[in-house]
Amino acid sequence: MCTHNHFMKEAIELSRTSMNTNEGGPFGAIIVKNNQVVGRGNNKVTSSNDPTAHAEVVAIRDACKNLGTFQLDGCVMYTSCEPCPMCLGAIYWARPEKVYFANTREDAANIGFDDDFIYNEINIPIEKRHITFEQIQQENALEVFQEWKLKTDKIDY
Repeated sequence: MCTHNHFMKEAIELSRTSMNTNEGGPFGAIIVKNNQVVGRGNNKVTSSNDPTAHAEVVAIRDACKNLGTFQLDGCVMYTSCEPCPMCLGAIYWARPEKVYFANTREDAANIGFDDDFIYNEINIPIEKRHITFEQIQQENALEVFQEWKLKTDKIDY
């Protein structure tokens, strides 16, 4: 049976791989279910030109594909660094049972990956955020929400 340290070492090795292959920043993550790795991910932001290709998101996508599900019930994530706000949101949507992390967000900030501005933006009223948000077409979009509410064959999540 593998240990938490074994799985974390694998996540850390993925972070090293990401860095050494220039796929992205030094971040890696794995997802484990029943003591088996079901998803792997390393940061691929710069190599894929995808700002959402963080290690945790890549690992979630891989695990969900491999498990044939959109939720990670019964899974545990091991990630080389405390998740950023985007990854934290993705983790909550995926619903694993637990997350183990190695480096802290402060450690990441010390090498140039500082997410504090995002954490701060979350608590700022929409009209005062650094990126302008403007609401339009709510009445048309609400029609679709109402249709969803009445849809009888929807898959809840």
